[in-house]
Amino acid sequence: MMRRLSLSQRLTLLFILLLILCATVACVVQLYASKQYGNAMVQRLSSSLAQQILQREPVLDAEGGVDRSRLKPLFDRLMTFNPSVELYVISPDGELLADAAPPGHIKRQKIAIAPLQTFLSGTSWPVYGDDPRSLDKQKVFSVTPLRQDGELRGYLYIILQGEEFNALADMAWHKTLWSTVMWSLLLVAGFALLAGGLVWYWVTRPVKRLTAEVSGLEQDSISAIKQLAAQTPVPGSADEVTQLRNTFIELARQITTQWNRLADSDRQRREFIANISHDLRTPLTSLLGYLETLSLKSATLSAAQHQQYLATALRQGQKVRHLSQQLFELARLEHGGIKPQRERFAMAELISDVAQKFELTAQTRKLRLHIDVPGPLPLVFADVSMIERVVTNLLDNAVRHTPSGGDIRLSVWQENEQLQVEVTDSGPGIEASLREELFQRPSALSQQASRENRGGLGLLIVKKMLELHGGGISLLDSEPGATFRFFVPL
Repeated sequence: MMRRLSLSQRLTLLFILLLILCATVACVVQLYASKQYGNAMVQRLSSSLAQQILQREPVLDAEGGVDRSRLKPLFDRLMTFNPSVELYVISPDGELLADAAPPGHIKRQKIAIAPLQTFLSGTSWPVYGDDPRSLDKQKVFSVTPLRQDGELRGYLYIILQGEEFNALADMAWHKTLWSTVMWSLLLVAGFALLAGGLVWYWVTRPVKRLTAEVSGLEQDSISAIKQLAAQTPVPGSADEVTQLRNTFIELARQITTQWNRLADSDRQRREFIANISHDLRTPLTSLLGYLETLSLKSATLSAAQHQQYLATALRQGQKVRHLSQQLFELARLEHGGIKPQRERFAMAELISDVAQKFELTAQTRKLRLHIDVPGPLPLVFADVSMIERVVTNLLDNAVRHTPSGGDIRLSVWQENEQLQVEVTDSGPGIEASLREELFQRPSALSQQASRENRGGLGLLIVKKMLELHGGGISLLDSEPGATFRFFVPL
């Protein structure tokens, strides 16, 4: 049943139950306190009643005994003046010696003496003693000892709230009880309505509004998420519903950011596929064209033309092979297919070895290679083949773009817990329009010449390899030429 109720209905029902419980407890406490206070006041006001009666009316005879026939008219006369009291003479051990009760009203012939002694000791009131007209009830009383010649003969024991008083009190009690219950129910109903309204305004309304916002995600997920992410959270609020709303907004912002990244990645992937398709189609078309020419005109071509066409077709085939290798390597780097095989090695020795591979090319192009290694450097913990590939790619780009008679400088130094490597050439440099996308996938919207000038996929592969080592690469501003700097953690 509770599952069918809404949140506001559950909270309202909970408040009603709590109010009923509080009202019940308050009524019980109030009625008990009122009864205790009334009994204490009655006992306090009538505490000397037994002693005053004893001073005016003799209870014991000359021998110190109790004559029931003589005391009954006295008790009847006293009870006529005060019908709420009941008089008894009790023996020192609690036996009932005399009373004025109608026949059959006395339920027990002996009462406990301890409450009488407590009363006479002057303790705090109310003090309750046994009612002879009841088997188990106790009532407030007044008592005084009966002595003759200094010897205790018994007690004059007066019940201050007798049967007639109890009958009238019960009638008044029932009226008061019903009145109290009715007023309590009215107060509970009023407070329940007030609590229900406050619950709806402070709890249910914000929750329903938040539920409506989140429910919209099912119909038009990404646009609804973006709308939710565009809302402004309420800072520093102690309201749990507001905190939940702020959490949903933050979650929507994270989802929107991830969605934008995925969309951008998908766009780059589609552009990259279109670009690579174009780059593969160009050399393949050229290759097929020269091969078809050789096939159709082989009888009319000279040996020199045969050799020229074959050399051109071979170059185009090598371009296709090189581009295919780069694509395969980039895919493995991006999808975790390649893991660095780390080992300790000297970066300066690696750079010297790579530079030696380009000495013949540099001499042919009349280029000057400079290696700057300032003193001994600590060993680096990395994959030798990957770092060699990085240095080779950067040095190859520098050699290809540096004009004859130019300079190429390789520098290595330690900076904090990193080894910094810098490759600088004196070539024409890199156009400002290409700098922003230099280490990104080439766009299909770029011109073919621009894609060739930026070095194809080589720099993107270099960046991925360095990121696998926790390093990075950047292009620095330099005039003339280009300066690439990368770092590898020690």
